[in-house]
Amino acid sequence: MNDEDAKKPAADEDLIDIDSPEALEDPDIDERFAELEAERDEFKDKFMRALADAENSRKRSERDRREAEQYGGSRLARDLLPVFDNMRRAIEAIPQESRETNKAVIEGVELTMRELISVFKKHGIEPISPEIGDRFDPQHHEAMFEAPLPGTKAGEIIQVSADGFMLHDRLLRPAKVGVSSTPG
Repeated sequence: MNDEDAKKPAADEDLIDIDSPEALEDPDIDERFAELEAERDEFKDKFMRALADAENSRKRSERDRREAEQYGGSRLARDLLPVFDNMRRAIEAIPQESRETNKAVIEGVELTMRELISVFKKHGIEPISPEIGDRFDPQHHEAMFEAPLPGTKAGEIIQVSADGFMLHDRLLRPAKVGVSSTPG
């Protein structure tokens, strides 16, 4: 075996010398070319799908990260809302005549409530505080009862039992209200 024979690949019948005149006349070349184009298109399609899938995964994980950052503390916030309610009820339950003797305790509870509201606001939690006479909004209010009340129109808030809260753009808890059923 000489050096030239060693450099040649062993029996490659599939390889076509495109410079030879026979290659251009080979009837299988068009078929082989079409096969290679189809294979190329298949790989390109798979590549584009994998690229799109990777981009979708990146976007999905970014959205999930943002949502976890914004709404991750919603369970803790929801669990703290009764604490806020109880502190408000405690202040409202103190009779007017004993307010002066319990002034320090009342100030402490009010200070704690203001601090709790400040922490809520810092984390995107905003109170929903409807007023008597406001229109009932089922997106932000929960009707605890309906009652006819003279001088009101149907759908007006006649009592506020508890404030509601929003966490950014999501309802954390609806405001609990009583609604007038007086016919208009």
